[in-house]
Amino acid sequence: MGSHPFPSVPPLDVQAMELARQRWTTRAMPPGALGRLQELGVHLAGITGRCPPPAPRNPVVVVFAGDHGVVADGASAWPSEITAAMVATVSSGGAAISVFADAVGAQVVVVDVGVKSPLPPLSGVRVERVADGTASIATGAAMTPEQAEAAVAVGIRIASEQIEAGADCLIGGDLGIGNTTAAAALIGAFAGWSAHEVTGSGAGVPAGGLDHKRRLVASAIGRAEDCLEPLDKLAAAGGLEIAALAGLYMAAAHNRVPYIVDGVIAGAALCAADALAPGTAAHAIAGHRSSEPAASILLDYLGLTPLLDLDLRLGEGTGACLAFPLVQAAARALAEMADLPDH
Repeated sequence: MGSHPFPSVPPLDVQAMELARQRWTTRAMPPGALGRLQELGVHLAGITGRCPPPAPRNPVVVVFAGDHGVVADGASAWPSEITAAMVATVSSGGAAISVFADAVGAQVVVVDVGVKSPLPPLSGVRVERVADGTASIATGAAMTPEQAEAAVAVGIRIASEQIEAGADCLIGGDLGIGNTTAAAALIGAFAGWSAHEVTGSGAGVPAGGLDHKRRLVASAIGRAEDCLEPLDKLAAAGGLEIAALAGLYMAAAHNRVPYIVDGVIAGAALCAADALAPGTAAHAIAGHRSSEPAASILLDYLGLTPLLDLDLRLGEGTGACLAFPLVQAAARALAEMADLPDH
């Protein structure tokens, strides 16, 4: 990666995974009876390098917020001001992610990495603003490479701080009107799919606007595909909150801390993270399959099988948060189930 200070990611611990597979065969149940939860337990052993893997008990949801210049070009039915309003809703505990995090016992940290409108001082919102939103991908790169790198660094720093403070599972969330446009462009550029295949309606497009949104995505994919460096690809098509999420995932993988990926925005961030710090995606736990078209494309591209499929497309980290109890249950079952009685 040249001079960029991105964390190195250790490979999954094959020895711990083999021990986990053997341990499942001696639990008090028929072979393979816990299905996908057994695979999850093995994966957790590989991520953490321990068998049985420690069951996470201090999940932290980090929601990054940023705006997208492409909204001015008709990418969304909603104005950019909604992003700032949603930051306030999350910080006051009234958003879906606030409710779900409370339900699973997770703490929520909200980070302003590039909201366009100035935010009033809000409790629980960290201001780490790299820029007042991105430039429009309709006409040029969303960010400079320096801005993209600075936003990635925010994600790395916040993940590292949370891990140091005791977080043992990280859940990334996103807020940003227009971010499905940026995410579709990134997924198209990294995974090699066309704008037609990766573009959905997101939170809503203006009447007759899906074709227009596809044209916006196509121009951004074209520019990003011309970039050789992953950081330049991210800068060409991405968002500040997407870059910060990429940093969060790299830092979690580097520290062998399990992390759960949400929907299409989070998946776009993971595509970037895996290109910037190879091996990051192998550590990812896919929380759910979003109903956005690019979601299934990116899951296949990264080789991930999601835990839930609930037709969610909200973002904020909601689907990833709902998957947390399954992650905890898989680790606890592997650790706490009784041995098979001797025949």
